[in-house]
Amino acid sequence: MEGLEVNPSFWKDKTVFLTGHTGFKGGWIAHWLNELGASVHGYSINLPTQPNFFTETKLLEVLTNSTTGDIRDLAALTNAVRLAKPDIIIHMAAQALVRKSYDTPVETFASNVMGTINVMEAARQVGSAKAILIITTDKCYENREWCWPYREIDRLGGHDPYSASKACAEIAVAAFRNSFLANTDIHLASVRAGNVIGGGDWAADRLIPDFLRALDANTTLNIRSPNAIRPWQHVLEPLSGYLSLAEKLHTKGQSFAEAWNFGPKDENSRSVRWILDHLCIYAQGVKWQCKSPQNLCEAGSLLIDSSKAKERLSWVPRWNLETALHKTVEWHQAWRNKENMAAVTSRQIQAYIES
Repeated sequence: MEGLEVNPSFWKDKTVFLTGHTGFKGGWIAHWLNELGASVHGYSINLPTQPNFFTETKLLEVLTNSTTGDIRDLAALTNAVRLAKPDIIIHMAAQALVRKSYDTPVETFASNVMGTINVMEAARQVGSAKAILIITTDKCYENREWCWPYREIDRLGGHDPYSASKACAEIAVAAFRNSFLANTDIHLASVRAGNVIGGGDWAADRLIPDFLRALDANTTLNIRSPNAIRPWQHVLEPLSGYLSLAEKLHTKGQSFAEAWNFGPKDENSRSVRWILDHLCIYAQGVKWQCKSPQNLCEAGSLLIDSSKAKERLSWVPRWNLETALHKTVEWHQAWRNKENMAAVTSRQIQAYIES
């Protein structure tokens, strides 16, 4: 089978401490971990939207524990990690929206930088976790608007508060790895994915959720940058890479304690306009217009290179962009039809594994 095969025997009975489990990506990986037989302890400050993936898929019913807590509170976070005694920590909690980062820059830096530092410090103090995975973003790179995809060795940066905060988090990860963890049994890696899409994302100011909201409400969709190019991928693509890397960190150790890109195939880096044209194939009826906000700096083109993951993890993206869009709309339509969304999510995970 080409590409990744997540190893169920490794994950069975592993204890995972997962921050941000009430979020979109966090919810999907929590369901996948549960199906693999892992014991998942979630830690998150709140439900991010109404509706939300956590509630609609009844995720609480399959978690070992779900704690409401703030990653900016080191004492509370450390106590939760100590109670869980995890084998693996996956840190996804963040202020994850570019537009919101302009409105709440202090909160964005506090959550994304100090929150990440607190997760690493809590893991260091407790000492049970042998593998720590810090999820950042492809936007952590200093974007020079060039045509080449960014590699893990390229310069970090960020024009907006969100991107800059994630670049700072990457620097903090490298510092902890080199200062505290180099000669220990705790192995720390960071991961940078592309623009993830999939069912169950209701975040504000994201293209696919905004499209589906316009579809449901029969309203006109406002688009900021129709010609902007992004590395689009279904949420299960990077999550499969995260699971593969976490296993390698736990079993192979320090040689995998680095930064990693998990992006789509080159042909899946498409413009916003292309995405809208293809979404309308699966969900007709949405009208859109270009309406650019003032004083907002966003990258025009952003591509990432996943050669290292392909070479060293044998990780290969499985779904093309058309399939990713179809699966996203399929999930949303099932939700509108009031289907069992835990079962729908499970079916899509299985379809991805078998593809």
